[in-house]
Amino acid sequence: MLSLLCCVLSLLSFLVHSCLRPWTQAKKSMKDEKEIDEVTYVVGEEETPTGLLRELMPRHVAVIMDGNRRWAERAGLLTSQGHEAGAERLIEFAEVCFKLGIETVSAFAFSTENWGRHKIEVNCLMSLFQQYLKSKTQFFQSEQIRVSVIGNLEKIPESLSATIKETEEATKNYKKKHLILAVDYSGRFDILHACKSIVKKSQQGLIREEDVDETLFERELLTKCTKFPSPDLLIRTSGEQRISNFLLWQLAYTELFFSPVLWPDFDKDRVLEALISYQRRERRFGCRV
Repeated sequence: MLSLLCCVLSLLSFLVHSCLRPWTQAKKSMKDEKEIDEVTYVVGEEETPTGLLRELMPRHVAVIMDGNRRWAERAGLLTSQGHEAGAERLIEFAEVCFKLGIETVSAFAFSTENWGRHKIEVNCLMSLFQQYLKSKTQFFQSEQIRVSVIGNLEKIPESLSATIKETEEATKNYKKKHLILAVDYSGRFDILHACKSIVKKSQQGLIREEDVDETLFERELLTKCTKFPSPDLLIRTSGEQRISNFLLWQLAYTELFFSPVLWPDFDKDRVLEALISYQRRERRFGCRV
């Protein structure tokens, strides 16, 4: 009788372990996968972090840098200090992207609608842009980063306009890394500007109606400065889930990634999290294979 009981208990033990093994392995796999997302990577020129495939990297990553003011408020700092922290974060963000083989990074630095903010904050931002470009020009040159500034740019101070031209001229010959800063930018303005340019050229006899297609239209957009005008991935920080009049034409088939993290805290780990999410998606561009 005792022998039979031992056999039954052994059999039950075997069955329990057999049933739990797949669940344990799955749990371990999920834990390993989570660790891939959470680990801090040191990204070198020739290495790709675990969980990412270099051949699947986006060519163009756009970012809406949201949350500088809220970050400053939570830290008990001035709004200007929040924007300064955000500017430094952009450099780190771009460096990570470029080291991973991403060729173009575009950042929504100041929207046309931002002119409606308090005059003190607007003046602070204009001053920060100028200081940022002047202080980083040597860095852009040493890292061979081309810088382009797109937007209306008619309202910005003359001194900032001159600094933009100097920075663009000093970096115009670099090919592999391109940083695009959108200042006084509006997606609607971009489209209207392109339409007006096409109409003007048509009146001059340079363009016929049958010549107008998507390719020609894209050549009239402000993003004509890059060979990859349409971002593969758009990242927006601070929990907001809208594109806020940024690159309206260009974002038609862009993958969107919204993060609750405020922009100054969007570090390397967060960038990698966004890229892993991007690479796990199936991009069909309206077609089903």
